[in-house]
Amino acid sequence: MLDLAGVGAGTTVLDLGCGPGTFAAAAVARGARVLGVDGDRSAVAAAAAAVPGADFRIGDAHDPPPGPFELVAAVQLLQHVANPVAVLRAAGRVGASVAVTTWGPEEECDVRAFGEALAAWLPPRRPPSGPPPLTDPARLRKIVGLAGLTVGAEDEVECPFTYPDADALVGPLLASGIGRAAAARAGEAAVRKAVLARLDVNRTRTGGYVLRNRFRVLVATR
Repeated sequence: MLDLAGVGAGTTVLDLGCGPGTFAAAAVARGARVLGVDGDRSAVAAAAAAVPGADFRIGDAHDPPPGPFELVAAVQLLQHVANPVAVLRAAGRVGASVAVTTWGPEEECDVRAFGEALAAWLPPRRPPSGPPPLTDPARLRKIVGLAGLTVGAEDEVECPFTYPDADALVGPLLASGIGRAAAARAGEAAVRKAVLARLDVNRTRTGGYVLRNRFRVLVATR
């Protein structure tokens, strides 16, 4: 994303939905001047502690600071907001460029295996209805256009999620919403067994696990 958007020394960046500051840290490492915004107070505090070279504040992605910024970044944000078109439109008002990332299609992301492993203990998935998800490239381009922005560059990136052992793989899942729900019905031992069986194809020779996931990156201008 940083490469595609041309972020370098002195670039002014607004990081919408900054979370714990992961993207902000990468931008600061390139010499960018970053302001991060998130509605989660604890995330803002974590980002401020992790990235002292940036500024962070509590705020709503639908109503960003006025800027202007050379780049407004929305990293894995659009699928979590009430109105992604409104967020993009607001981003375009305060930024010369807007960069977003989304998950790739479900079939191109190995993390789907967690849900598949636990499906027997989770509510049945409803058939898809309404417009395609934002993971659909055509859908993403459409909402960018509806926001009054013009797509300038796109890319797809494969990001491997690596886990050194079975405990590192299963532990975070058991702490997640779907993991807790499945464990409440079947017990942690059954969840662990099902996950390790499903993900045996992702196991490495050293006993770790690699899940390959595809993400889409898009940069647009107003």
